[in-house]
Formats: sequence, structure tokens, C-alpha cells
Amino acid sequence: MKRILLFLATNLAVVLVLSIVLNVLGVGRPVGGQGINVGALLVFSLVVGFTGSIISLLMSKPMAKMSTGARVIEQPGNATEAWLLGTVGNLAQRAGIAMPEVAVYEGEPNAFATGAFKNSALVAVSTGLLANMNREEVEAVLGHEIAHVANGDMVTLTLIQGVVNTFVVFLARVVGFFVDNVVFRRGNDARGPGFGYAITVFVCEILFGIVASIIVAWFSRQREFRADAGSAQLLGSPLPMQHALARLSGMHPGALPQSMAASGISGHGSGWGALFASHPPMEERIAALQALRQSGFAR
Repeated sequence: MKRILLFLATNLAVVLVLSIVLNVLGVGRPVGGQGINVGALLVFSLVVGFTGSIISLLMSKPMAKMSTGARVIEQPGNATEAWLLGTVGNLAQRAGIAMPEVAVYEGEPNAFATGAFKNSALVAVSTGLLANMNREEVEAVLGHEIAHVANGDMVTLTLIQGVVNTFVVFLARVVGFFVDNVVFRRGNDARGPGFGYAITVFVCEILFGIVASIIVAWFSRQREFRADAGSAQLLGSPLPMQHALARLSGMHPGALPQSMAASGISGHGSGWGALFASHPPMEERIAALQALRQSGFAR
């Protein structure tokens, strides 16, 4: 359920910290008492908005290894590890990407893929997943993760996050200028933004950031449907992925560190939490695969 929260929180924290630092240094002052320099504000917003996303993307693979304790398989130590390497290699070849690093980590059933580039990704599965699924189901899950890599989902999520961050930073300062001049000062003041501006910008960045999180979560849910379909394409049938999802729906999925939350195989929220869920409900994903099967797959 919490698959995307830390990625979003990290970006919001970076946005806030950068905003404060740049304003202290005098760089981030495109808004003054006389008005808004739209061009300067847009450049400032783009820099602040994309920095957090890009940092998160570039650090995604080493952070994943560190936060999960994932052990990259350099040389297979048993038949299962040899099968994992061979299966991931075959799937990667079918998907047209380079062989990713393959790792195993201790935990309840889950899996994830991450990395800044398609041809240097990481695919990891938990010991719980390997212990509770048959090989066809595990292969389907691996196909799902390979599809994420082949689709460039981490990069696309980074771009989406950067865009919404930019709007958050931009709109927060526009609202801050309005509040500072109309509500607090009731007119322009050549001395520049005041305390009302700073407080309003801070509050608005948090509030707008929550709205941005809903937008990014919606996109994340759509990419899960695409990755499920991608697994079906790679395996030649939607059935293995249907079976894997059905199996997962009866398990308690292992919680990933929040920095890796959006990269896992399952998870969804209920009520208001569904707006922030990175994954659709299992029944919706299974229904989508059933429809895909009826539309053209032979098995």
C-alpha cells in the first residue's frame, strides 16, 4: 500500500530544502514586492522541481540494495539462483534490454525492479516470493518487473514527478505573492516578500505536494496495468500473471522500504488511501488480464 510514499516525500523534502537554501543565497527571489518575474520564477521552479526527482532516480539502485539488503547474484550458489539468472536473462532478451542485475533479499512475498537506465537495471525477488510461488508464477512476476524496465517506467515517473514538482513550486509562490500583498500588506512594497509570503509558500508547497502525490500515484497505477500486460506478452499468455496475482492476493505482501514502494509487485489502499495507492486492486488487475486474454491471446 505504501509503495510510492517515500519517493514522493523525498522529492517534497528536496523541494522545500532547495527553496529555503536558494532563497537564503538570494538565488530564489523571482518574486518581489513589485511583482512576479514569470521567466525567472519558471526557471527557478524547474530547477527545484526536477532536482529531487533526478536525485531519487540516480540513487535508486544503490539505495534499493542498501535498504532491502538485497544480495546480487554474481555466481549462482544453488539451482534456484541459476534458474533466476537464466529466466531473467531470457526475459530481458525478449524485451530487448541488457541483462539486469539479479538479486535476492530476505522478506515476505514481493519483488521490484529499479535503476536509472534500461540497460543497467536491478531486478530483485524476496525469499518469501520464491518459497510461496511455483516457477511459472515467479517467471510471470519477473516478466512484470522486466516490463517495467523495458517501458522505462522509472524515468517516466521521474519526469512526471519533476513536472508536478515544478507546478507545486511555481503555484506556491504565486499564491504566496497574492497573500502577502493582498491579505497582509494590501499593496505592493518595494522591500520584497515578507513573513506572510514565506509562511504561505511553505504551507502551499505541502498542500500542493499532496495533490501532486495523487497525480503521480494515478500514473503509477496505470503503469502497473501496462507491466502486467507486458508480462503476458513476454510469456505468451496472460494466465501466468493472472495466477501470480491470484496467489499474491491471498498472501500478506512483504513491505518494501518506502523508497522502493512504487517498484514492488503489489499493494493498494482503500477509501481515501486509494488515491495515494501506487498499485490498483488485485481484482482490477486480474480482470484486465482476463480481458486481454479474451481479446487475442491463444491460451
